[in-house]
Amino acid sequence: MAKRAVKRVQSPKKGVEKDDRLIYLIWSIVIPIIIVIVGVAWHYRSGIKYYFKEISSGKNNTEWKDAKYDIRNVELMTKHDDKIFGIDISQYQGRIDWIQVNTINDKFPVDFIFIRSTMGESGVDSKFKSNWKSAQSRAKLRGAYHYFRPNENSLKQAQNFIKTVKLKPGDLPPVLDIEEMPRGQSMDSLRVGLKRWLVTVEEHYGIKPILYSGDKYFTDFLEKEFSGYVIWIANYNFWIDDLKDHWDFWQFSEKGTVRGIKGPVDLNIFNGDIEALEKLAIPYSN
Repeated sequence: MAKRAVKRVQSPKKGVEKDDRLIYLIWSIVIPIIIVIVGVAWHYRSGIKYYFKEISSGKNNTEWKDAKYDIRNVELMTKHDDKIFGIDISQYQGRIDWIQVNTINDKFPVDFIFIRSTMGESGVDSKFKSNWKSAQSRAKLRGAYHYFRPNENSLKQAQNFIKTVKLKPGDLPPVLDIEEMPRGQSMDSLRVGLKRWLVTVEEHYGIKPILYSGDKYFTDFLEKEFSGYVIWIANYNFWIDDLKDHWDFWQFSEKGTVRGIKGPVDLNIFNGDIEALEKLAIPYSN
């Protein structure tokens, strides 16, 4: 007699275990992501609050895109509200409405302004004369900087700066801006040229200049021989929140928002208070 086939019923256990593993895998990924998002949002809460305030104010889409850079800027300045802030400008900012130049993001006072004056052996910033005069009228601590061109004569570059910039007591020391790598000469030769510029300018104005450069450029090529100068470092790394010990000035953003200036502007922190910055300036005669 033929046996009746017995229909086997599949146990749900294996399918349940598979679903459990899938749920576990999803949550093991999702939960850390949520924690990171919440942590970042909390860390940048002041900047995010500013950003959404800007959006709700009725700005157009282009301005919204620009406003995202302010999230980090506002957060960083809030963190360092015991220090003072400034900007640096050149002809690339165009015509500035100086009456309105008072604050960064309508919140943080602009206490100092560095203005590009000269470039290389003969270049002069087309807006320097008007910017220099206007900055003084706004009662801001002002300083002038020279953009150094490595393949041009350093002494002629120093004379170009001296001929163009007339510093007075209360002005910040002259600034040497070095960013370019030399072509057809060694770094040792470049360092000799930088020293000649610095010494010549110091002898003329009677005050030691400030040296500006990028963080990596300074660390790799200049730190050993130029650490005795007041140092101004450019570093826009999103994850850096604090000044290093040797940074007297930190240019932390090239996407700043300042009323009266169309488009982005460089933002800077001085590693000290206003009294310390005033002591750094050219002294008044007794």
